[in-house]
Amino acid sequence: MKHLRLMIIAAIAAAFIASCGGAADNKAGNANAANTGAKPAASAPTAESLLELDKKATEAWFKGDARHFEDILAAKFVSFFEGKRGDRNAEIEMIRKNKCEVKSWSLDEPKMSKIDDTTYVVVYKGTFDGECTMDGKSMKIPSPVRAASVWQKVGDLWQGVYHNETLIIDPKAPAPAPEKAADKKEAPKAEPKKEDAKAADAKAGEPKKDDKSATASPATAPAPAKPTPSANTDALVKLHTAGWEAFKAKDAKWFEANMASSFSFVDPIGNYVGSKADAIKMWTETMKCEGITKVGVSEGFATSISPTVEILTLKGMADGTCDGQKNGNLWQTAIYAKEGDAWKLAFMFESPAK
Repeated sequence: MKHLRLMIIAAIAAAFIASCGGAADNKAGNANAANTGAKPAASAPTAESLLELDKKATEAWFKGDARHFEDILAAKFVSFFEGKRGDRNAEIEMIRKNKCEVKSWSLDEPKMSKIDDTTYVVVYKGTFDGECTMDGKSMKIPSPVRAASVWQKVGDLWQGVYHNETLIIDPKAPAPAPEKAADKKEAPKAEPKKEDAKAADAKAGEPKKDDKSATASPATAPAPAKPTPSANTDALVKLHTAGWEAFKAKDAKWFEANMASSFSFVDPIGNYVGSKADAIKMWTETMKCEGITKVGVSEGFATSISPTVEILTLKGMADGTCDGQKNGNLWQTAIYAKEGDAWKLAFMFESPAK
């Protein structure tokens, strides 16, 4: 499931290198009737089978093939980029406007982890040589990226419920050189003649003859309905905030009790950590953090994609430093799965926040 947001990842990553450094603080519908783009689901998927779904989606994204995504995106699909949440309809409309010219591309290094019996995440590396155009603007596709797609079994089909990607960054690489002043100069604009300016002012308030908006009611186009957070949002925000406090305190016991056994995550510079044990060791032993006096969570918004799986999107923060780099804000997607009566963190995706 490729996204148009890919086109601006590079700019965010460059700002992240310059301001926050490297591995900052790593913490804690049904489809349309045709369903021609979705693959029949086996009893349990493999990393390779889910990657194949992503490859087909990537090919469709290059072509701006919105129909493919109408078939494979779940009704409750969630997108979250630069702190902005989106739904299935918004995602498909963005894809519809996209066209790419790609010389070469590959998706490899697939890793799969289980969220629950019907929901799995596949994480992989994407490499691209090409550019995409939307609304007349072209931009080179950032590469390489670490991407994650969450697929859910609906009947006999796998449907996408979430996708994100972040540029793979070398934290030791120097920040890009600032743009030279000479490059920013614009050609001088000719001043309009006085009589032309007067004529333009006179016509500015006149409606065009064929402009139906001149007589239409301002309420003709209803505003799209705002998404509603799940009833579990406050409880998940409280739980996730406790996870940040555990990170500050290096409380391995808290993580052990509140993370799913199959936990994995992607950090903001594109590193993949594939096990609960490795994540706990990183956050409580390996990472050398100093001066952390406060942590916090804001802008939390949970979406229920099934009775046992919720997607929480939020902004997290910590002060101080870790591994010699200044901490700051992060956008996080935290996927929680219900085990018995308890919600546990099953997967997390982080990206830099400006």
